Amino acid sequence: MPYLSSFSIDPNRTHPFPYDVPAVRFAKNIALKTPVTFLIGDNGTGKSTLLELLAYRLQLPHMDGSGYQKKGFKAARTLLPHLELSWERERSTGFFFRAEDFGNLINSIDRQDGKLHGFMADLEGAVPDHIIQEMKDSANHQIHHMRKRYGQDLQSFSHGEAYLKIMQEKIVDRGLYLLDEPEAALSPLKQLSLLYFMQEHLRQFTSQLIIATHSPMLMAFPGATIYEVNQEGMKQVPLEETEHYTVTRSFLNDPGRYLRHLG
Repeated sequence: MPYLSSFSIDPNRTHPFPYDVPAVRFAKNIALKTPVTFLIGDNGTGKSTLLELLAYRLQLPHMDGSGYQKKGFKAARTLLPHLELSWERERSTGFFFRAEDFGNLINSIDRQDGKLHGFMADLEGAVPDHIIQEMKDSANHQIHHMRKRYGQDLQSFSHGEAYLKIMQEKIVDRGLYLLDEPEAALSPLKQLSLLYFMQEHLRQFTSQLIIATHSPMLMAFPGATIYEVNQEGMKQVPLEETEHYTVTRSFLNDPGRYLRHLG
């Protein structure tokens, strides 16, 4: 049984952004009856905007830990007065994952690490390397907070492995979890690992996951609800009727039919 049973957005206007985004215009009485719900659609249809709005309303923690006053959540703040939620059982604990947050975090840590390397360059050769590294880690507060939140240095993992590590560290109890395009960091094999992890988590805990994705592999999660949004509307569809599935299957069955028109 899900916690959040449905949501609606009912603004009194259709322009400008974010009111003109299809997912905002057509999000009316969206039922969330299963533990896993997928929001799918082409780029620009507003899947991420919906997740950001829900995360903002629930005040779920997210990766950079800076709250929801950032410029990136301006659309969510604008739409908040028009959002209506219905609950089976209200529960606001959980987490909000965005692939872009992870990339921004790692890039920021790398930039800071580069600056510290320049500051400590005169110590090289005079002080053991491991001491210099400990000094850099102590001075880089982002690394300190990353280890405090996620248990270890994520830079020692590949991009996809680190993202899975974060999910394993944060999806550890019953709650409401929002994932925005997690496949962006995952190979097909790692997407299978994510599916397995989701399945094992839901066997142990009463949780709810709402996921925006382009991945037909993730959409195949057993018993999940799929909502497809486009310029005409937002409706529940089976996996085999989604555009993502039909295009991917057609391409893989005969790549040459598509590629001979290129060049």
